[in-house]
Amino acid sequence: MYGFLTWFKAFFGYMLDGLLMIFKGIVFGIGKMFDFSYYFRLWSQESSNFTALDWICSVLAFILTYAVWAGLIFLIVLGIRKFVRFRKSVVGNEDLLEEISDLHRDVLRLTAEKERIMQLKVTQAGLSYEQMKRMFEEEMKSAAETLDGAEETAIAETSRFVRLSAVDAKYTFVENPPEYYNEINLKELCEDLRNYACVNNALYYDIRTIRLMIAGLASTKLIILQGISGTGKTSLPYVMGKYFQNDATIASVQPSWRDRNELFGYFNEFTKKFNETEVLRRIYESSYNDDINVIILDEMNIARVEYYFAEMLSVLEMPNPDEWRIELVPSAWENDPKKLDQGALKIPQNVWYIGTINNDDSTFSVSDKVYDRAFVINLDSKGIPFEAPQTEAKRIAYSHVEELYKKAMADYPVSEKALDNISKLDLYVIDHFRVAFGNRILKQLKQFVPVYVACGGTETDAVDYMLATKVFRKFESLNLSLIRDEIRGLIGTLDQLFGKGTMKESIAYLQRLQKMY
Repeated sequence: MYGFLTWFKAFFGYMLDGLLMIFKGIVFGIGKMFDFSYYFRLWSQESSNFTALDWICSVLAFILTYAVWAGLIFLIVLGIRKFVRFRKSVVGNEDLLEEISDLHRDVLRLTAEKERIMQLKVTQAGLSYEQMKRMFEEEMKSAAETLDGAEETAIAETSRFVRLSAVDAKYTFVENPPEYYNEINLKELCEDLRNYACVNNALYYDIRTIRLMIAGLASTKLIILQGISGTGKTSLPYVMGKYFQNDATIASVQPSWRDRNELFGYFNEFTKKFNETEVLRRIYESSYNDDINVIILDEMNIARVEYYFAEMLSVLEMPNPDEWRIELVPSAWENDPKKLDQGALKIPQNVWYIGTINNDDSTFSVSDKVYDRAFVINLDSKGIPFEAPQTEAKRIAYSHVEELYKKAMADYPVSEKALDNISKLDLYVIDHFRVAFGNRILKQLKQFVPVYVACGGTETDAVDYMLATKVFRKFESLNLSLIRDEIRGLIGTLDQLFGKGTMKESIAYLQRLQKMY
């Protein structure tokens, strides 16, 4: 053992001597670099042979050399200070996010116990179960808003997508999916939504309007509500969000909207942050849930729809939903939101875009490109008040609604007779008006009609509405004074094919066109 100790003392002592020499060397080197006494002695020895130019050059060389060293030292110190501050900020944000995560877990644990607690308090407090439930949900909503604000503050320092990254943090510790009410069919859904709007919001829609809305959602992701002011165009999608327990996002379109940046936001090259809109946040969050999500484009034609919504129109038209992608930034960063793929946002299928239109001097006309891709609902009259039973909101899963749509298409396909009559009508319209249905309209018709029937309507009414809003609407771009007599013949053809007076919506629309000239 003595031999080992002797060896280790010599071994470790030699190593320490080397380390000491390193420090001595560094100190000696720094001392030599800044040995001004030596420099002045050297200057004194050599200056006797200096000319005026030599004096100037030597002074400048001395000053510049030490200026360079001073600059390097300053940059090193500055770099160290920035690193310390950044590390301190990162550590602080990590601690804050961890605390937020702990709070989210506590909220989820409390949520799991709420039902049992409220049931126990019902008899003691003399309150109904629903009253207790509403009180608890309001408290939970307030707490969630506080947490969301804290998350955004913490994330703002590390991510260029503050809102989207906050959504990621929100859903990181969600363990249990929400409970959905999926024990409902399409007919019951229409009646329930109508009653809910009446009882809870004093909005009176006829059942036909609700059927058109629910069936329209099956045919396209873009719904247009048009009509006179005060008929509840904005209120309808708003109350839908309330009924599905997932409030609609309202985007108030401005006259200055020119491109998609108004809808989604843009990357600021100066701040290196993406200026996110609420619409972008809602679309991104929809990929995390199975809810029915509604985005309202209020007064969508106060700017040109073909400009700011053009890219979305093209994306939603793609037959494969996996290709529904919008590029937000050209390249990916390490701390980008989880569901961005190489800077691109995938558009989820559980989002519908509902625009409201007022036709007056302050708005732009909507092009055929938009109308062809959208489903139009005309709201031309105010609702008539009626009595409705007490109806509660219901959280219904998007996947359940999709299954109901598929079932309706299987159970109530468009009849061969109707398709044959539509084909004959198509030939007549092409021959006399040079207007064609198009495959897009036929596809929408085959999706809309079965769902409308499942909602409690009739096939004839559904076909009638589609012809009026999708085909005969195109006549407005024609010279009506020249086709007035042809319209009279078209009305006769409708009576002949579908039965006299059966196509009420189409005939009424064509008669209005006749009266314009």
